[in-house]
Formats: sequence, structure tokens, C-alpha cells
Amino acid sequence: MRPRRILHVVDEMARGGITTWLMAVLRKSAPEDMQMDFVVHLPGRGSYDDEASAMAARVIPCTSYRNSRLYARDFNRILTEFGPYDAVHSHCHFFSGFVLFLAKRQGVPARIAHSHSDTSAARSRPGIGRRVYWRVMRTFMNRYATLGLAPTARAAQDLFGTAWRWDPRWRIFPCGIDLEPFERSYDKTEVRSEFGIPDSYPVVGHVGRFTAPKNHTFILDVFSAAVAMESRLRLLLIGDGPLWEAVKREALRRGLQDSVIFAGSRQDTARLLSAGMDLFLFPSLSEGLGLALVEAQAAGIPCLASDAVPEEADVVRPLVRRLSLSLPATVWARELIEALRRPSPVTPEEALNMLAGSRFNILNTLEELLRLYSES
Repeated sequence: MRPRRILHVVDEMARGGITTWLMAVLRKSAPEDMQMDFVVHLPGRGSYDDEASAMAARVIPCTSYRNSRLYARDFNRILTEFGPYDAVHSHCHFFSGFVLFLAKRQGVPARIAHSHSDTSAARSRPGIGRRVYWRVMRTFMNRYATLGLAPTARAAQDLFGTAWRWDPRWRIFPCGIDLEPFERSYDKTEVRSEFGIPDSYPVVGHVGRFTAPKNHTFILDVFSAAVAMESRLRLLLIGDGPLWEAVKREALRRGLQDSVIFAGSRQDTARLLSAGMDLFLFPSLSEGLGLALVEAQAAGIPCLASDAVPEEADVVRPLVRRLSLSLPATVWARELIEALRRPSPVTPEEALNMLAGSRFNILNTLEELLRLYSES
């Protein structure tokens, strides 16, 4: 049998939860089972472009997404020129409705909408134009999708509607993580010396794109209160994004330039989580799931997360403590300091074993994904 040919549609190939998962799928899948290409909407090269190309996955720009007529022309050309594809798998939330409509017109047999987030809070006060757009896109998805995936019930309801549970096409599918990097041994002194952090200094870390839902301003609020209690404390921020400069300016304004480290986009996230951080801080305003929180548990470090993060992300439950975003930053800071002082309830080996047996192990989810591609 020939491999399944899958076209993924994403905004860009920058490092983030969606693309990190897709790259893990690409690395772990056998070429004889599946071949993947990527359509990207934003101009410019992404962090994963070169690696994807090296594994024979084509990264194809289609930047006319703001004009439906031009986008339809360009997307149809891509399907003709680079296809045929067995499946179009769209990761663009409501815009997926239009993508799958075009894929249906071109005769693509499997058409998949994938919800990776719960945007209901951000959509609480829309204008009439946005309401019409969401209604039309959801209608398109209901009509043209052969399969819909979401990591949690909240993410499924956000994209597919309140009746999603009664439609057999819509399914809960947790995106897995590659556990192999967490099985390696890393030198704590070596990792921290890269950032000028002495071994004895406690390090709070965060991994995520610098976007509004990640709540970086509140991270600075919590850290400001915590560093007043423990002056040696350091904050290690991994990631990039549109708000990176603004958050960096805010850290400078607060006089935190010597204790906050902006590490940028990194390829060695598992190494930094395992040997560079003592606690993971994740006060997101919203998450589809929060794979970064799952990765922190794979590293075996305690995690302090908001109650806006779906509980499905709590795989190693003794490591995760949740607080409400309605609580002041000082309460979060006190809990952070206490968590740093408590002995870990599980060893890193025990935490990793729990992840290995869960649906968040990429090897388990890859098998399920291949089956879904074959069935849809």
C-alpha cells in the first residue's frame, strides 16, 4: 500500500504547540505510512521550515487568506500542483470551514478540522460581522468535514458547537509529545551557566508564544511579588512571538532586567525544562489543552497553573497545583515559593513512566492518528 498523503494547513511553521506536535508526528512517522506537506498563511520563514524540508515535507505559502477569492484560487492551485492528497487537515480554527469547503470541491476524500484552543472567552463580545463569520464557518465545517478533532471537551464545543457529543465525526484526540528527549540526562550546572544562573539560585520557567492568552504580564506580576520574598529567584522565559518586545520592555520598566531571562525560541525545550527550571509557571487565560504543561510534567518539575487550563493536561497530578486567575499575584507568589521549598512528591523517573503509559505519548497518539486518517 502507498503512504497516506496529508496536507496540513497552519498559520506558520514557527515554534508553538500546534507545530511542535506536527513536527513530532513528522519525525516519528515512517515515510511508507504517511507523507506530510504544510500550507502556511503568514509570509516569511518559520523556525521549522528547514527541518520539515529535510524530511521531504514541502512548506507551501498561501498568504492570500484575507481575500476569499484569491485564497480559493491559490489553494485550489496548491491542491492541483502538489496533490493529490488523501486528507486535508486544517488547524486554523474557524477558518478551517473555508479550507474544508475548498478541499471538498477539489475532491479530497478526508477533510479534518482540528480545534486546538478554546476561544469562547475572547469571543464573548463580538460584532455582527464576526458572529456571521463564525456561523458561516461552523456551517461549512458541519457540511464538509469528515472528521473533527479536539484535545478537550471545551475545545470541541468552541469549534463544533454544543451538540458536538452527538455527532460521531467529532472526537477527543489529545496531541502527544515526544518523550525521548526527556529520557536523556542533562547537566544542571552546564545548562544554567549558559544563562549566568548559579546552581543555588531557584529558577521559575515558562514555555510559550508571547501572545495574549499566555498572560505574560501576570507572569511578571507573580514573579515581581515572588522575587521580593526570595531575591535569588530567576525567571526563564522560552519562546518568541508578537508581544516579546512589549514584555521585555515591561520587565525593564519594573527593574527586573537582571532576574528575567528572555531565551527566545529554542530547540532544546526538554533540556531546559529538565535541568534549567525548578518550577513551571503557566497562568494562561485560555488553552486548548496546554502541551507545555504536559512537557513540564514529563520533566518531573512542579507546576503552578491557572484554572483556565483544561484539567485533561494534569497527567502527573501530584506535580500540578492550580490557582484561580481571580486571586492576586501575591497569593500566586506565596504558593510559588512554598512549592519551591517542598520536596517533590514524585521522582522524574516516576513522572516520565506515567506519561509513557498515557495518551500523551506521541507513539500512542501517532498510531491513533494513522488509523483516523485511514477511516475518515
